[in-house]
Amino acid sequence: MSREALGLHLLIEMYGCDSQTLKGVDYVGKAMERAAKESNSNVVEIFFHQFLPYGVSGVVVIKESHYTIHTWPENNYAAVDLFYCDPKIDIDKAIKILKESFRPEHMTILEVKRGILPEIISYSQQEMAS
Repeated sequence: MSREALGLHLLIEMYGCDSQTLKGVDYVGKAMERAAKESNSNVVEIFFHQFLPYGVSGVVVIKESHYTIHTWPENNYAAVDLFYCDPKIDIDKAIKILKESFRPEHMTILEVKRGILPEIISYSQQEMAS
């Protein structure tokens, strides 16, 4: 049985990042916004929060879903989620920009298909009666 997914959700683990790139809300926000815009998504809303003494969490809401980040500069780590539902999104471009921005030594990506819909099988009334 074939299955269609409504969207793809990339869970990106960035280890060994430059801690300076993860500390400030302005830098993190601009990197995420740039990744969204340059990957051909349509930005709807942007919100980022600076934690004290350090760390940033934020979301770029896009028409096609969202890009989020949570940073732990004290651990040189960032957790990034890129969730999108339009095949026209250039997700490789977004990932490239984020790698350039946060400079991780190691990165893993888990791809999750979201909203997997079962194949719809239609039967005629005659087939159902037999």
